[in-house]
Amino acid sequence: MSQKFKRSEVNRIIRDGEAFLASHGYTLPPFARLSPDEFKARKDELTAITGPGLGFDITDFGFGDFKGYGLFLFTVRNGKAEDLKKGFGMVYAEKAMIAREGQMTPMHRHITKTEDIINRGGGTLVIELFGDTDGTCDRTKGVTVACDGITRSFPAGHKLRLAPGESVTLMPGDWHAFWAEGGDVFIGEVSTVNDDNTDNIFDDTRVARFSGIEEDEPPYRLLVSDYPAWLGVAGGGGY
Repeated sequence: MSQKFKRSEVNRIIRDGEAFLASHGYTLPPFARLSPDEFKARKDELTAITGPGLGFDITDFGFGDFKGYGLFLFTVRNGKAEDLKKGFGMVYAEKAMIAREGQMTPMHRHITKTEDIINRGGGTLVIELFGDTDGTCDRTKGVTVACDGITRSFPAGHKLRLAPGESVTLMPGDWHAFWAEGGDVFIGEVSTVNDDNTDNIFDDTRVARFSGIEEDEPPYRLLVSDYPAWLGVAGGGGY
């Protein structure tokens, strides 16, 4: 069902996101400020950025309604799956994300990734939680998670509300959807190595992790999903 996302809307969302993060005192790394032409000219020296899929990632999950379903993500760090298998090396990842008030990230789980989801500031981050049975979202099963180091058990469908500064640790198989309440939220994610191409399993099979782009104006910043077409390199979320 994936619908095309207009580049003009993507550009607006990135500009708004940059301003929102700056309002919380968060400065994106230098490569976030590279123009598409600068990225192309320097692509040979930027392989440690393009290879693991660092950079901007704007998704409406294929629904064509970013206000209702969407997420702003910026991958700051990402290691290698090979290191994760060895058990040493760069085995971690970090993202800065923005959930706008009432904007849903659909129910999903991860196969490999363990993640801390942190409310870095703004409104309340609401996370709806379900357990897993044989790889599917079990709406009768609860979960046990760590909230800032304290183990807590919740029934199926519990809506965990995280105020600024609070966090939850989610393990592979913990089904979760989330949205902002009472204001937009700056979300931090610290996790094991991330691969958005293979490690996101959505409960709704209509969801598309990466949306197609309708090029109604030139890109302001490249998305991770733009790297293959613009730079001729692999892209889209991880080594």
